[in-house]
Amino acid sequence: MSAPGFWDDQEKAQDVGRKRARVEKRIASSQSLDSKFGDLDVLFDFQREGESVDAEIESLVAQLESEINAIELTMKLSGEHDLRDAILNIHPGAGGTESQDWAEMLLRMYLRYCERKGWSTKILEYQAGEEAGLKSATVMVRGDYAYGYLKAETGVHRLVRISPFDAAKRRHTSFASVMVMPDIDDTIEIDIDDKDLRVDTYRSSGAGGQHVNVTDSAIRITHLPTGTVVTCQNERSQHKNRATAMHLLRAKLYALEQEKQKVEQAQLAGEKKEIGWGSQIRSYVLQPYQLVKDLRTQYEVGDPSRILDGDLDGFIEAWLAAQAKKSAD
Repeated sequence: MSAPGFWDDQEKAQDVGRKRARVEKRIASSQSLDSKFGDLDVLFDFQREGESVDAEIESLVAQLESEINAIELTMKLSGEHDLRDAILNIHPGAGGTESQDWAEMLLRMYLRYCERKGWSTKILEYQAGEEAGLKSATVMVRGDYAYGYLKAETGVHRLVRISPFDAAKRRHTSFASVMVMPDIDDTIEIDIDDKDLRVDTYRSSGAGGQHVNVTDSAIRITHLPTGTVVTCQNERSQHKNRATAMHLLRAKLYALEQEKQKVEQAQLAGEKKEIGWGSQIRSYVLQPYQLVKDLRTQYEVGDPSRILDGDLDGFIEAWLAAQAKKSAD
């Protein structure tokens, strides 16, 4: 990293820096385990000599279990792009303000989750709802294994609650969809013909200063053959927004092609279960009882407020374990 010209390409240099930090983290984990196992051997020697070290042994064993579980979880993240950064896209379902507010709640949940994981986030696109919530949001998430973890969240999320927008205080059910894509690099070939694109410019609209600028630089690109639409409004430069939007489009088309291949493979294998981001994966019930349940793994938690505050590890780890078991079978 100290070589002349290394930092001339900032993006490439940062990518190398992240890879180096990842390797250093793995080395540190290995050294930590070796050290703790050595300490455990010493404590067992003390115990055999009659010293009272049961509490120290119990504490050290708990630390080892936690570190080993973390390493085993990382081993489950062996997909082609699991190491990559992630692009998170959220859309409300039908239902107007109710669903738009639910989509905003999901955005907050994922931003909190990323903060817990120590990942950086950048909102690339945010379209506010008419009364509350959002119509669409796209977030770039940068961090080790961001895609590997967040891919578990792709699907339709269902909320049941007493509506804060209903004067009669009736219970409503709302839906919002989440799509997670790997942030693919330029070495992956995705052919996009300019004649297949419609590019529109518009003025940004959003919920506040952190989401929006006030120039006419926002870009919307429609890929006509697939109907895929991407937007970017984060930068004040129309040129930069277009470049980012094209990057998002490449990632989205790549993810759609991967999903298409999964569907074809499932059909060949005779699998009848629907595959894709359109299937409902999780229910969040706030009334008449409190429960969050993942319909794929049956993992559930009776404290929705904790989950909506970003405590998603249990759900994601349960899904990863189920996927690993499925692969092994």
